Amino acid sequence: MIGVAALAWVLRRLDLERLRADLAGADVRFILLVPLAIVAEQWVRAWKWRQLLHSIKPGIDTLHLLGAIMAGFLVGMLVPLGAGALARSWLVARREALTTSGVLATVALDRLTDGIVFALLIPVALVLVAFPDPAGDIRAGLAWVAVGSLVLFGLLLLALSAYRRDTLREGGHVLRLARALPERIAGPVRRVLISFAEGVSWPRELWRGLGIVLASAAMKLIAATHFLWAGLAFGVLLAPGTYLFLTVFLGFVAVLGHWARVPGSFIVAAIFALGLFGVAEATALAMVLVVQGASLLSVAALGALALWRQGVALADLRTAQRAHEAGG
Repeated sequence: MIGVAALAWVLRRLDLERLRADLAGADVRFILLVPLAIVAEQWVRAWKWRQLLHSIKPGIDTLHLLGAIMAGFLVGMLVPLGAGALARSWLVARREALTTSGVLATVALDRLTDGIVFALLIPVALVLVAFPDPAGDIRAGLAWVAVGSLVLFGLLLLALSAYRRDTLREGGHVLRLARALPERIAGPVRRVLISFAEGVSWPRELWRGLGIVLASAAMKLIAATHFLWAGLAFGVLLAPGTYLFLTVFLGFVAVLGHWARVPGSFIVAAIFALGLFGVAEATALAMVLVVQGASLLSVAALGALALWRQGVALADLRTAQRAHEAGG
């Protein structure tokens, strides 16, 4: 209800004639660049994930990881609460003869690295971009998001490091707690805990670690071009730093909207953010529809293709949870 009300309020004065004119006159060449940028962004993520997986299995093909990532996004659209991360971990574990919990640990490192780089880009975007904010609420809010994110993600990395050290040493507290469980589940739980700890491993090679960080930054820069191409399709060209601001602002809103389960939050935030830079509501909505539509089509097409190539029916993904619980 909150999502619908917010969307109705933002679109209450929408110029439908202009929206139709914008969509009819769109430059298809630029629209086609949006899904290409989305796939390129996820290909970089797949390469980065390969470096994180190197410590538990070297030489995994980047293209297969890209398919697992897109399949995970597809499952995440259908099943909420982190099912996408579990699905993509299970797909890779299934193909590479690894444990799902071990691969899931590398996904956690992937997300945390992205989060830290995202937080570091927020002050850069605020310095580069000028926009109307008389009360300073937007800048202050984003600054607090940056500080809070750095603290949170830093603490999570320290917690994962401490968990790995404790679990993989003889007589660690984590495994002692697992032995206190009933005998029939103590064994599977112990295997899952150990496997996850083994997956929490940063590459020893300096170039791999640096590559992971740079890949996270490259992904954000590629993501910034989504609205560049969508805008050019409708004759909108903004200052270069504006696209970075849109990326960090809408990235935060997307995460918040996902966990709060508020539909339409990205659309509302994008129209509001584009309006700060003088983009008309109808044109902003057209740009958002292009970006959202390209994202959905890319995920649906490549995700379904990846599942089909691996011989996986969507119903079979239910076994991922059972395999995880059993330490598989």
